[in-house]
Amino acid sequence: MSLITIIGIAVGLGMDAFAVAIAVGSQRERLSFRPVFRLSFHFGLFQFLMPIIGWLVGEQVSKYLSAYDHWVAFLLLFVIGGKMIYESFKNDSDHNPVGAGSDPTRKGPLILLSIATSIDALSVGFSLALLNVEIVYISIIIGVVAAAMTLAGMAFGRLLGMKFGRGMAFVGGLILIGIGVKILIEHIYLQ
Repeated sequence: MSLITIIGIAVGLGMDAFAVAIAVGSQRERLSFRPVFRLSFHFGLFQFLMPIIGWLVGEQVSKYLSAYDHWVAFLLLFVIGGKMIYESFKNDSDHNPVGAGSDPTRKGPLILLSIATSIDALSVGFSLALLNVEIVYISIIIGVVAAAMTLAGMAFGRLLGMKFGRGMAFVGGLILIGIGVKILIEHIYLQ
């Protein structure tokens, strides 16, 4: 498999992470190192691990998991997106940034977003097992590209948040729900 093909796969897989990072970045008052690192690291790590897990599990389990993976991604993104939309309507008398009470770059939300944005990478791992390719090399590239796209997405999202304010949390929530719907439609109607 050529490097260009691998990078194409990595960029395709990283698009969900990029879109989620825009949504998360748009609700930050400022971008500091820790939340950017946490989101980029976790998205990159999960994008790295999922193809390896898919490759190891292989074809035996893929037929069972593929029946539900899109529903899991949809539900995770729907819940987190719905929470962002709900928080965008809260009154903040202290003028706190949107999402100040719940940071999606920490704990449970971080893990849920990492899983939701990397489920497609699990399927790619299943497919790559059939091609008998070196999965670690490919997974490293996928993880690095996802981490870089997450970093860029957070920076871009922050610029949007500065320009449009609280409305971006609402839009960010819609984006997450939209990604979940897209995943659901792709798996139901395109397979």
